[in-house]
Amino acid sequence: MTILFKDDQSCEASKDASTSNRSNFDQETASSNTLQTASPIEDDIEKGSPSVCLPIKMDRNLLRVVVAEMLGSFIVMFSISGIIASTELMRGVGLLEYAVTAGLSVIMVVFSIGHISGAHVNPAVTIAFATVGPFPWKKVPLYIVAQIAGCTIATYAGTMVYGMKSEILMTRPLVGHSAAFWAEFMASFFVLFLTASLVHAPPSVTQFSGFIVAVGIALGVLITGPISGGSMNPARSLGPAIVSFNYEGLWIYLTAPTLGAVCGAFMLRMLKPCVSPASSPSSSPSQRSQFLQID
Repeated sequence: MTILFKDDQSCEASKDASTSNRSNFDQETASSNTLQTASPIEDDIEKGSPSVCLPIKMDRNLLRVVVAEMLGSFIVMFSISGIIASTELMRGVGLLEYAVTAGLSVIMVVFSIGHISGAHVNPAVTIAFATVGPFPWKKVPLYIVAQIAGCTIATYAGTMVYGMKSEILMTRPLVGHSAAFWAEFMASFFVLFLTASLVHAPPSVTQFSGFIVAVGIALGVLITGPISGGSMNPARSLGPAIVSFNYEGLWIYLTAPTLGAVCGAFMLRMLKPCVSPASSPSSSPSQRSQFLQID
């Protein structure tokens, strides 16, 4: 009986061992199947397949783009804060200095982040490029949030550095709401018509695109400053309004520049066949202006 009991134990042990071996074999088989299933992905990773590597790169690139837009908007708004503070402190700086400062800040932004994000730094520009050109709509909200954040932070920084109230940085209609609306509309129309035309310009022109756009911005400030304060940028007007909690007349600076920019870019798109020689096949996309991102 004792021997039979031991044999039963040995049988049970052998059964357990065989069951364990089978489970181990099943686990090894499953793991090998998993490895075999995952091997195409590993091959894709080794080969640099876009299906694996592209989403990660897109996320990183999108973050770089958003930060660049926020920084560019900060530079423009802080520069404007500086010249307005000089106007208040020195009592001798006028509209021309304001226009020059705006133009110089645009030059700095275009050449520093133009190859990263396109240097829109203006929701009206972003919406115009998305409406008329192939700029992706899915990026528009991120661009606009970054631009508004940059201008808002710059407004806070300007008030702290220069010791002035944020209301001074606001844009207000100086003649009337209707006049301010049309002044902002026309100036934005001119600037976007010029900016969009640079996409199809030859490389000898696009290398100076930052200076050309800066001239357009300066001209826009000169012709709108006495009427609307010279904004042409919803984020530039919204930043000080958020800090000041004062939104009076803000609708003008949100709608007029956006509509003007869309109309200006659309007009250039309608006239595009007239400028086709400048966009001949000899001009590769890499040679076109890097900061416009319409085509």
